[in-house]
Amino acid sequence: AKTTNIAPLPRRIWGRATRVFADRFALSTRLEMDVQAMDRIDFEIDGQDEETDLSLRVIGSANANVLSSPSMPKGGGRSARVSWLEFTKGFDNDGNRVTINPRYNVDYGYGDVVLTYDADDTIVKVTASKDDQIVTISQKINEENMVSPTLSRDGSLSLSWDRKLGEDNSVRTTLNPNRSIEVEWKDAAWTANVAFPMDADDLSGATVHIKRDVKF
Repeated sequence: AKTTNIAPLPRRIWGRATRVFADRFALSTRLEMDVQAMDRIDFEIDGQDEETDLSLRVIGSANANVLSSPSMPKGGGRSARVSWLEFTKGFDNDGNRVTINPRYNVDYGYGDVVLTYDADDTIVKVTASKDDQIVTISQKINEENMVSPTLSRDGSLSLSWDRKLGEDNSVRTTLNPNRSIEVEWKDAAWTANVAFPMDADDLSGATVHIKRDVKF
């Protein structure tokens, strides 16, 4: 039976393909399309070279005609644009891991660099751009608990507490003084996010988001 009611149909469809070349280079491509705007395809490309500890990510979109026949003449609607680009390079420093992660948002013309130093129970993360610098120091208390204070250049401070509740089950609570309290609960494929604004006793601005990852 035919129907014109598309409300029950999925809003977006996606697929992912992964391939390893020469037992060294891994390439993964994810394509996603809005069923109500099928003239555009969003893509996400991830590449990794384990031998050199180098990875990259490219995010963008393309006209759906880009997948059409190669014989299509020039100017026939083919177009693709990159909106996000980043690289991650890892190093070993006396048994500790150091990573450098330059990132660039093409849409906003904005870039930054994330430097991470991982020394087992302590992780130092610095995010630097021309406008702001943010430092996060994460300290592992035990196998189940980790605390992470974050300080920004403007003096703003936040404190996160990560607690493992079991296999694939964890809760992160973040306190942003005078701003909000955020809670993220991950339970296997389910993720719930709750944000409470710190505005007197009024909780009308609280938000709740729940999502589930589905793998085929």
